[in-house]
Parts: sequence; structure tokens; C-alpha cells
Amino acid sequence: MIRIEEPFHGAVLNHRHGRAVDGGLEIAVSGTAPVGEPVRVNGAYARRSGERFTATAVLDARETDIAAVAEGVSGQTEHRVRVVWDRYSKPRYRFGIDDNSFFLRDIAAQGYESLFDCFYLEGLRDLHRKYGAKFVLNTFYTTPEQDFDLSQFPASYKAEWADNADWLKLAFHAYAEFPDRPYQNCTPEKLAKDFDAVAGEIVRFAGEAAYSPPTVIHWAMVHAAAWPVLTERGVTVLSGSAHPNQGSSYTTEGESFPVAESGTPFGYDINYGLDTVRSEYLTRHDALKDFASGIVFSKTDIVCNNVTEDRIVPRLEPLTTDPNTAEIMDLFTHEQYFWPFYHNYRPDHFQRLDRAIRFCTERGYEPVFFHEGFLGGQA
Repeated sequence: MIRIEEPFHGAVLNHRHGRAVDGGLEIAVSGTAPVGEPVRVNGAYARRSGERFTATAVLDARETDIAAVAEGVSGQTEHRVRVVWDRYSKPRYRFGIDDNSFFLRDIAAQGYESLFDCFYLEGLRDLHRKYGAKFVLNTFYTTPEQDFDLSQFPASYKAEWADNADWLKLAFHAYAEFPDRPYQNCTPEKLAKDFDAVAGEIVRFAGEAAYSPPTVIHWAMVHAAAWPVLTERGVTVLSGSAHPNQGSSYTTEGESFPVAESGTPFGYDINYGLDTVRSEYLTRHDALKDFASGIVFSKTDIVCNNVTEDRIVPRLEPLTTDPNTAEIMDLFTHEQYFWPFYHNYRPDHFQRLDRAIRFCTERGYEPVFFHEGFLGGQA
């Protein structure tokens, strides 16, 4: 059977993946087909070498179907892939912070004159002023201790949220930090209820301008049956790490079930339930589109609370030399590690963020919000 191996179905391609020609971007196409059978790619004959075939195709639209047809004695066989052309792509980075609730509890309890009297928001503002950084704070409805929830946060700061909405936004993350993996196997109705509760409160106290559709759902595990809940609410991008699973116990709705020794049923974790083939691809590329849902999946490049300051540049630097990972930096961390009372407090947490953001800035990456345009770039 004929098969296109490159480009990958769902690949997000930019100027690093081909060369500009009249009318679009010319890319390489390659794959395998039975020896001796002529192969045409989008109508033009491909070069053959044994089972291999190579050809070129020109992308001239946001999405392009590439068809390879082999002509054998028993008729024709065909394989198709669809790819996305990020026509106006530019080097860019986004910064998402998960598990937010403590700073909102602090502001509500202290009654600060300004949001930025809270050291956490002050530190993020300092990074914005220094580098132009933008942040999306992925938010819980309630604290882990359940001693505060979003309904208790006052609307008196709404004007200040609006004044800073060009660089600081709030998004749904989950109802609460625990149980772990709350949406991995929950009903769509459960996800919808929690999403709407958080989003509604954000709009109430911070206004529409400060609200962002989420790009990270708690634990980055949502069953495909529940993806429509997200897309119906404006979600276009989901970020995760898509790393190989070593086997664990997953929790859902307060229950747990064992995982096969080989890992998840799909072999990868923190990947929104993507299948093994696409998960493996995403470990080596910036992004991948699922056409059925319309969601673009992005690969998180670093979790700053897990990487010491001296290891941040060595972690990010190799990504800049690979055309498949060089265009977009997906930066990430968690709120709780900023707080001295947290058992895994990182005293140098802001320094870690500074180092990652400085790295991107010095190399010409611009700060973006993924929900604006296409992955933060011009649509």
C-alpha cells in the first residue's frame, strides 16, 4: 500500500519547513509505495528509488490536502494527508501558569488597594515591564483547602484588570486541584459545569477583556468525547507534554483504575488522550492539528518549577536549532511554587521565569496569547 510519511497528517508547517515560491510554500513530500508502481503527488509524478518516493507540493491555503496515488496492475491506491500552513508565522513564545487560586485568596483577604500589592502579581508585572511578557493564569474555582472560592473575590478591581488585560489574562483550569485528573474520564456535562462556573466568575470580577479561553486543562487529560465542550467555549489550542507513560493509577470523579504495565492505553500521558502515533510526533514538533475537533495541540517546552535556573538555557537552546521546534516556545509553570507556605516552595521561582523569558527575548521571540490569531500569530 502507498503511504505518505512526510509531511505528517495534521502537521503545522511554516517557512522553516520549505521554500517560498510564487503562490505559496513549496515543501518536500516522501513516502513508500510498491516497487515499480508509478506514483503521482497532487498530479505530478514523483521520483522513485526502491520502495521510496519523493516529490514536492505547494501550499497555497491555510489547509492543503496532499494526495499520493500509486498506479499498479490491479488499479490505483491512494493515501492522503492534510497539513496546515502557518503562512504568517514568526518566532513567538507564550507563558501559561497553572493552578492559580492562592493569589486571589490573598487579595480578597488583605483587601489591597491594588492587585499588584500582592507580590505574585507584582512579580509578573515586573517581568512584563522588563521584557513585555504576557501571562495567562489558569484558575481554579476553589483553593485546595476549600477556604476560598471565586465567588468571594470582589469586583472592585475590575478597572485594574481591564487596564492590564493586554498582558495579563485569567482562564479556566479546573474546579479544584484535587482530585487529580478530574476530566480524564468525566462526563462532558461535568467539564461544562466547572468551566462555566470559573469563566462566569472571571468575567464577573475581572471583565471580558481579562478573560481568556484556556489552553491548558488541569493535568492536560480530557477524553475526546468532551473536547466539544471546549471548542464550543472558544478553545482552539491545548498545550501538554505528551511524554511516555511509565504506568500509574489514574483518578476520576473520586475513583481510580489501574493502567496497563505499558502505560496508558495510548502509551503517552499529559496529552489529552491523543493516540500513540500523534503523541510521539508531538514530542518532536511544536504543534499538531486535529481536524475533526479543530483543536491545535501544542507541545510544552519547559515547566519552570521543575527546572533549576542553571538548566533552563540548556533545556531551551537545542529547540532553536531544529526547524520542527524552533518557531514557538511554549513556556509554563505553576502558581503554588511561588508561595513560601507551600511545601515545595521555590525561592528562586521568579528568577527561573526571568531566565526563560530573557532567553526567548534575546533570540527574537515575541510574547503572544495562543488564543489570539493562529497560535498567537497572524491568522
